[in-house]
Amino acid sequence: MSLRLEPRLKPSRAAVFLSPLGAVAATLIVGAVVFTLLGYDGLGAVRQIFLAPLTSVHRWQDLLVKAAPLAIIALGLSIGFRANVWNIGAEGQYVVGGLAGTGIALATLDLTGFWILPAMILAGLAGGMAYAAIPALLRVKLGVSEILSSLMLNYVAIQLLYYLMRGPWRDPMGFGFPQSALFSLDQTLPIVVPRTLIHLGIPLALALALLVWFVMARTIAGFQVRLLGLSPHAARYGGFRENRVVFLCLAIGGAFAGLAGILEAAGPFGQMVPSFPTGYGFTAIIVAFLGRLQPVGIVLASLVLALTYVGGESAQTMIGLPAAAIGVFQAMLLFFLLASDILIRYRPRWHARAAA
Repeated sequence: MSLRLEPRLKPSRAAVFLSPLGAVAATLIVGAVVFTLLGYDGLGAVRQIFLAPLTSVHRWQDLLVKAAPLAIIALGLSIGFRANVWNIGAEGQYVVGGLAGTGIALATLDLTGFWILPAMILAGLAGGMAYAAIPALLRVKLGVSEILSSLMLNYVAIQLLYYLMRGPWRDPMGFGFPQSALFSLDQTLPIVVPRTLIHLGIPLALALALLVWFVMARTIAGFQVRLLGLSPHAARYGGFRENRVVFLCLAIGGAFAGLAGILEAAGPFGQMVPSFPTGYGFTAIIVAFLGRLQPVGIVLASLVLALTYVGGESAQTMIGLPAAAIGVFQAMLLFFLLASDILIRYRPRWHARAAA
């Protein structure tokens, strides 16, 4: 007997949208078992990571702050993913966007004016877009896989960050720490709800979700992206220029990641530091697929993944869970989501082996 996967004639639409809930439930159960077997309080870990942050109003602010960059990056990635353009370099584009905005901040440290923060944001957008243009050009001009090129560029961006923080951009008044100077008031994101942590980046993320929905659902450009993902041959037959769509998808994904980078640097960090790579670029890939590449789903999924960051920090101090546990939970979530996708599209069948 051999096990084979047979394509289903019509995957269940309900299963497609309910499977993320199943993946989250499976992650909670398996995560509790795994950490119990490793000698930790498995149920306590699940409670601290996924439930404790929801019981504190102060933690809700942390959730929104951490969900905003995840949602922004995932929204940009989702456009490319829907066209089968696989940008795995959002982490590097996020870092370069933050560096580009920081460059403007350091150049204007002694200046004041309302224009400085917008200039930083534009630099972040441009930096992320320019960095994503490298794998885009390699793909459309030379046929190089954007998966490999964008993935490798992540590590180049991180090394660039380390060099700048330990060299040219190191704050001489920073007591020897490898970090940039603190941003001024005109270089910092404003708080939109007084006496909270809710900064301008959070409503901006919601506005971008609405914009992406409108573009993808109501414009010719969105139709081209969707058609290229569903049927490349039909797109070519219809006269759509595939290379232009591919380039734009990567550039937009980079711009969104760069925007998230400068919003983080000008928001929660308030400066550039070597610990700036937070893994948001990689986590946003999970967010995009958990949200089914739909803007509303991505916003909800970003809140779920933000739980792993906020709750993970609490679990480290409360029950001694290692920091790597956050990555383990995120990896399990992606695994169960992809596994459910396979079962949605394929039916497992046992077949008898033919006689020799």
